[in-house]
Amino acid sequence: MEPGPCSRPAEPGICVSGSPGAGSAFPASLPSGAGAEPGSRPGTVAAVLPAGGCGERMGVRTPKQFCRVLERPLISYTLQALERVCWIKDIVVAVTAENMEAMRSIIQRYGHKRISLAEAGATRHRSIFNGLKALAEDQPDVVIIHDAVRPFVEEDILLRVVTAAKEHGAAGAIRPLVSTVISPSADGCLEHSLDRAKHRASEMPQAFLFDVIYKAYQQCSDYDFEFGTECLQLALKYSHTKAKLVEGPPDLWKVTYKRDLHAAESVIKEKISQEICVVMNTKDEESAGHLLKEVLKKELNVVSSDFQEIQKFLSTLEESGLPLLYPVVVVLVHCCDLTLAPLAPKMESLMWIRSLAEDMKKRNVLLSGLLLNYSKDEQKLQESFQQGASIIAALVKERSSALAGQLLLA
Repeated sequence: MEPGPCSRPAEPGICVSGSPGAGSAFPASLPSGAGAEPGSRPGTVAAVLPAGGCGERMGVRTPKQFCRVLERPLISYTLQALERVCWIKDIVVAVTAENMEAMRSIIQRYGHKRISLAEAGATRHRSIFNGLKALAEDQPDVVIIHDAVRPFVEEDILLRVVTAAKEHGAAGAIRPLVSTVISPSADGCLEHSLDRAKHRASEMPQAFLFDVIYKAYQQCSDYDFEFGTECLQLALKYSHTKAKLVEGPPDLWKVTYKRDLHAAESVIKEKISQEICVVMNTKDEESAGHLLKEVLKKELNVVSSDFQEIQKFLSTLEESGLPLLYPVVVVLVHCCDLTLAPLAPKMESLMWIRSLAEDMKKRNVLLSGLLLNYSKDEQKLQESFQQGASIIAALVKERSSALAGQLLLA
């Protein structure tokens, strides 16, 4: 077979894991689950996303991967989840010829990087094979296969399946069965049922040594290409490789039906509105910033970052003019001891925040100012920080039901 058409990236990919970026929906996370050592790197890794489906089961004209969730195509969320992982060097998306331009437009509009396009085949397996052929020239050590409509994949499960694939040749995420699987007879009557406790649902992501899965696809029969759906079975059948099964988290579900779009929207809103990045201008653990961060952990999911990173991030927003998908909330927190400095002069010196907020709002950056009384009295200090944390949490949750919170401690 000849390789399918493929559009390679025009520039090297940019690693966005661990640093805020324009249009980012979720703060970066580090691998921390069982079987994944924090900071470990699994070698050269690429990913293939089959995205040639027509959305027949969803009952809509637009293919489900291009359906909008919070005004953004679903596939864009999935790409973002993979892009945030630095060690995934190339992401190949297999789309139909008629959707190729639409996919290029999504990549450009939302600033996706490290993306290649391959032409999808008539079936899922043919699309995946075309994606693999696009990677054949510069073969990665491991290839991840993931669904374009599973946007909630985290780095932890990606690293665990890749690590298992390096050891066993193939690996895939699984989940307990929700419903019992039964087998009907030809006349529509029950023939037998499976013991749900002994079986699992096969999910995505899956990962393979490149040679293992590429060899399997090269030997596939037409029947496999037309009716097969399980990549792990192909690795077993043609490469004699038994896949390691890795227990996955509950949010690996696939957007399949129209109602799933509403569920995805709720999950995305929940994730974004409860995540906040605390940026401190000092590493002193006794500082006001550190104490406030500890109190904030009780209110929100807090991820530490670097003060220079947030300055660079805001400068990038200023210079690039890129549209932000969600509002970015910046809370300028000023801590001062009001027993030493009168309130009125301090408030007057902070009035510049108002004009800055009006200007930043045009770029979808929502700026707020918060003045905290930093008393040396430990009880009053804790009360002040607790009140401040509650105010900040309310700001993040109220200003938008779907936003990425960026907290700047000045």
